[in-house]
Amino acid sequence: MTYKPFIAIVKRELRTVTRERTIMIAIVIQLFIASFSSTILVGLLSFYDPSSIAFNSQIRIQAGVVGDKESALFNYLRAGNVRPIYFEQPEQADNALARGLIDTVIYVPSETAEVTQMQLFLPEAETQSTVVMMLLRQPLEQYENYLRRQRGIDVRFTDLQGKPSSSYEFLYATILPILMFFPGFVAGSMVADSVASELEHGTLETLWSAPISLSQIFAAKIVAALLLAFAQIGVWLILLQLNQIDVQNVGSILLLSVIVAGLNAVASAGITTFLKDRERAQFIYSLTIVMVAGGSTLLGRSPFSLLTQLATNDYYASMANVAVYGVLFLLIFAGYLLFARPMLEVKI
Repeated sequence: MTYKPFIAIVKRELRTVTRERTIMIAIVIQLFIASFSSTILVGLLSFYDPSSIAFNSQIRIQAGVVGDKESALFNYLRAGNVRPIYFEQPEQADNALARGLIDTVIYVPSETAEVTQMQLFLPEAETQSTVVMMLLRQPLEQYENYLRRQRGIDVRFTDLQGKPSSSYEFLYATILPILMFFPGFVAGSMVADSVASELEHGTLETLWSAPISLSQIFAAKIVAALLLAFAQIGVWLILLQLNQIDVQNVGSILLLSVIVAGLNAVASAGITTFLKDRERAQFIYSLTIVMVAGGSTLLGRSPFSLLTQLATNDYYASMANVAVYGVLFLLIFAGYLLFARPMLEVKI
């Protein structure tokens, strides 16, 4: 077996990607998501769970404070994403809020008062006032607990540390699988376009006349798609780290994502080889991926759940689980190469 024709086909396939607008647009979209994953996470969570803004965003607001200058509230505000600015007179604070110099006004009574009744004034804009409320929630709760302790009021409650569960759900069960598995979908689309183009333009026979077998031609196309997927996934993982998103078991995740990309590529190659038509092949391939992806969620160790478990360093997820999908890929890949020629001879 000579590898020069095989490598030449791989290089040609990779060069062809730069001329495919659909594939390049998909890659750019993924790059955008990976580059701004933290911002996108905050945006999605603001719809699903507005209270998570205080835990996930780096937004800072300025709060005008009127009243007790020695109040412990100042320390709690500074510990959060709030910069307190003291005003001697209420009129000064109200004027600053009206002019947009500050984001909110808090009237703080003396801590020696029998009843502590605070007043909070928010901007008229609903979006801005919602963000302000979410950022003030934690400092105000901490100040409330401080006052209770000062007055000997014992309130028992469970204080769970860390971010809310919604952050975990969106990050590790939504954004991460999208970034890791979408390159596989692109790889399958790339293989479908390539195989269909060879069949529609009759150039497959020209390649076949070279010292290379039909199975090697198809294998080269799939390998080229996997190399592209591997590069994308590697870049996405680096960008996630730069966004300060902690991902465990990077090697296992990279391998699992490439294996899933391989399964997509082989599936699209088989569909296109059988149908011999680009439009029908792309439609059936997309429909198949959606159905298989949805059905796989019923499995205890679906690629989606396994990826999430690996990323969070779950005790029961290991390389052995990834190896199962690796063996499945090798079997399907070998089966496709074995039956590729008979499928070409089928007339539909």
